[in-house]
Amino acid sequence: MQVLLYTILTLCVLGILAAVVLYFVAQKFRVEEDPRIDEVEKMLPGANCGGCGFAGCRGMADALVKRDDISELFCPVGGGDCMKAIAAYLGKAAAEKQPEVATVRCGGTCEKRPRTNDYNGVRSCAVASSLYVGETACAFGCLGFGDCVVACAFDAIHINPATGLPEVDPEKCTACGACVKACPRMIIELRKKWPKNRAVYVSCVSKEKGAAVMKACKAGCIGCGKCEKVCTFGAITVENNLAYIDPQKCKLCRKCVNECPTGAIRLVGMDPLPKEPKTPAAPAAPKTAPAAEKPAPAAKEPVKEAPAAPKAAPAVKPEAPKAVEAAEPKQTVAPVEKS
Repeated sequence: MQVLLYTILTLCVLGILAAVVLYFVAQKFRVEEDPRIDEVEKMLPGANCGGCGFAGCRGMADALVKRDDISELFCPVGGGDCMKAIAAYLGKAAAEKQPEVATVRCGGTCEKRPRTNDYNGVRSCAVASSLYVGETACAFGCLGFGDCVVACAFDAIHINPATGLPEVDPEKCTACGACVKACPRMIIELRKKWPKNRAVYVSCVSKEKGAAVMKACKAGCIGCGKCEKVCTFGAITVENNLAYIDPQKCKLCRKCVNECPTGAIRLVGMDPLPKEPKTPAAPAAPKTAPAAEKPAPAAKEPVKEAPAAPKAAPAVKPEAPKAVEAAEPKQTVAPVEKS
């Protein structure tokens, strides 16, 4: 009994000594934390999605409080209103940023991009992309295994079973960029969010030449440059056999949509422009006479000529005596003597 009592007392004394030591150590090495970090963290949406570049909202709040210039920091989930409120609380200036939305730049549906083989491995885009081209002949298109769907924490992207392509819900998308990082083919891009979810963009990322693109996908960009020529705002550039529409320069005029021969330019939230009927070519105007050339004189009335007199027969010259006759010697006949 005494042994048990001594053991309990010894453990109690050791626990008290350890607590005292830990208290003084904590006081010695404690780090003062700005109380504003807790307040800023409460103002953030608390999604902990990593779209801001930090591991979570706590890291974002710490950076917002400690940095003097917060113009490069932005919470895509909270948006501009959230950043304005935090900047007003901290007495700093926050840069304004236009709202964005994730955009899938691939139009190779099951009909336009036929399958050439079957994949029996792990249903992951990252794994399939590291092993081979994919189930189609296009080495740039969507693999359709849904890594972007798994990465999205807001249930804003899903695979359409009819087309085999991911589709983004612009009302739920927060532009956190998780799906952009998850896609190994880099076909998802954060683009400017237009009012009423309108959009005009090239739904292709293939850099192959036109003939190879058409063999693999009927909806791919062939780099013909017709869209670049018709754009009056300089928003379209063609590089490496691929057209790209800059969302900051685009004015949604929709002229490029009608010019694309393969339908690679996708129009969302708007009706296409009516196609102008092709008018037949006008006939060439007749050539006008040069100014220096004088006009031809008026034709005069024909003058009746008198009938021509009959031609006289040509005079026949008398033939000269033949020289042969003159030259021939005259033959004399001798008289016959009579007996």
